[in-house]
Amino acid sequence: MSEESWSLLENLESFLQAAVFEAGLSEKTLEAYASDLQRYCARMMEQGIDRAEDILFEDLLDHMGMLQHEGLSARSLARHLSAIRRFHAFLVSESLCRNDVTAICDTPQMTRRLPRCLSQSEVEALLAQPDPTEEMGLRDLALLEMFYSCGLRISELISLPLQAVNLQESAVRVLGKGAKTRLIPLGGTVMKKIEAWLPVRAGWARRDDALFIGKTGKRMARTTAWSLVKGYARSAGITQNVTPHMLRHSFATHLLDHGADLRAVQEMLGHADIGTTQIYTHVSTERLASAHKNFHPRP
Repeated sequence: MSEESWSLLENLESFLQAAVFEAGLSEKTLEAYASDLQRYCARMMEQGIDRAEDILFEDLLDHMGMLQHEGLSARSLARHLSAIRRFHAFLVSESLCRNDVTAICDTPQMTRRLPRCLSQSEVEALLAQPDPTEEMGLRDLALLEMFYSCGLRISELISLPLQAVNLQESAVRVLGKGAKTRLIPLGGTVMKKIEAWLPVRAGWARRDDALFIGKTGKRMARTTAWSLVKGYARSAGITQNVTPHMLRHSFATHLLDHGADLRAVQEMLGHADIGTTQIYTHVSTERLASAHKNFHPRP
């Protein structure tokens, strides 16, 4: 069977069959691993990811953050991550996946916190990197602006069809998790970037209805979008490990820092539970200090 034809569930079945013969794993441990990995694969598939090859570090980080929010103990989180590590190591060893997504993480990082957001000056530096005199630069400018201005998940952005963007209504219609659709406003800056990109897109081979395509006309791959963000972050001199998820996190945080209502941010992020929104956003120290100074009876 070719690598491309293996689904996550087929990968999981193969792993569990192999694990039965692995020395040192008790029946209880195997049952726990099976439960943990079924949960992991189900969450990936909810995000439209059906192959291990398409899982990115941010997807793993999101999953661990959600488990933490759901109340799993540190011990259970460590066991869950151990199962995921074994799973991905098995896939690489069996040539079912080229890359081990867990190789760049460590247990304390995964169970302690979610990625930090960028400062507004770092965002500005990042958005200044693509060259607007080049066709590819115009596409990348629009891509980065949409990541930051709309707070989209990487899977949502690369699958976004052209017709979902309504410049007349200044809004984009996004199909998110659970096949739920939400409407996100488009600001003037991001609309200008989209308007500059569309004539270029029209001149490229169009083999897909996605808003963001390559010169061959195919929609952009997740890994390509991921690499673009990281590459431009390096060019901007940003020392943090910048990911598309960090731009989504920055989108929400900066909205809250400027007084946006948490419920409105929840709606734009596409979270069913407002508690989830609180995971992906944090209030800056400056805002907390300001609130204390302005509203506490004894400042």
